[in-house]
Amino acid sequence: MNKILIYNSGGGLGDSIQLIPLILSLQNNFKKSKFFYLGAHKNHFKGKLKEYNIAIETLDLDLKYFGFRWWHFFLVKKNLRKKNFIKFDLVIDLQSKFRNSLILKRIPTNHFYSNTFNNIFSTKNIKYQSKNHLENLSLFLDEKIKPISFNCNKLPKNLINEAKKLLPKTNYIGFSITQGNEYRKKSWSIYKFISLANKVLIKNKIPVFFIEKNQEHIIEKIKNQVPSAIFPEIHSELSCPALVTALSMRLSQAVSIDNGIMHMMGLANIPMIVLFGPTNPEKFAPKNSFTKVLDSKKVYGTNDIEAISVEEVYNLI
Repeated sequence: MNKILIYNSGGGLGDSIQLIPLILSLQNNFKKSKFFYLGAHKNHFKGKLKEYNIAIETLDLDLKYFGFRWWHFFLVKKNLRKKNFIKFDLVIDLQSKFRNSLILKRIPTNHFYSNTFNNIFSTKNIKYQSKNHLENLSLFLDEKIKPISFNCNKLPKNLINEAKKLLPKTNYIGFSITQGNEYRKKSWSIYKFISLANKVLIKNKIPVFFIEKNQEHIIEKIKNQVPSAIFPEIHSELSCPALVTALSMRLSQAVSIDNGIMHMMGLANIPMIVLFGPTNPEKFAPKNSFTKVLDSKKVYGTNDIEAISVEEVYNLI
């Protein structure tokens, strides 16, 4: 395997962070291969996620929102030739839209992995029993690929030291309450988070809220009702997703909705309680044995995340 291409159609930071264990596992298995990233959006590993030091090159075909426009089908090979790319050894399709896979299939490759439409695009007809891409790729390539987790100790030293300075103790519980995707109602009431934070204070735990600096109205509302709460990011001149991961290493536990910060925290492999409403925990929840999921669909038969009570979350803590 000389050249391996990974296609990700998701545009959020969380979508990219979710790929980190997969990329690291493949790079560990195919140590001599060069890895390329093709996305419908930016390669965040070269931008906002650069501090995670994920070594993967960008395949830029000069096609904005790659795969989401039917006319891309006719330009893929032409634009590949312009970039002096002839053929890949492996193309990994991590999404399931028929149109996107059909267009991606235009890229010449020896092996094409895709779950779309019962795997009809794949170069091998395998019935997968798992939704885990790494397990499926092991079957597809007929070799056991060892799972590799992100090693937080390899984060930049300045971020690790900043996290120790901001959170010098050990009895912290983190809270992530805001959603990035405004199109689906994934947020749990701020008042429920405030109630939960006050409950953990009674148990001598310090609530730590991960909220962007520009959300002053939310920060002030929480400060007024939970005076001892900590907002570490507003006291730092540093600002990046990797700092959130470094700070998460200082937590004894975290509670989050399904959002980008949840994925940043998940890389720290800490105990987490994650609340789900309309989204799918099997797809988005951190993949480790420390995560507990409260899914309103399973517990109450509704997409409304507000059906989850404060007591239910507190009992898991």
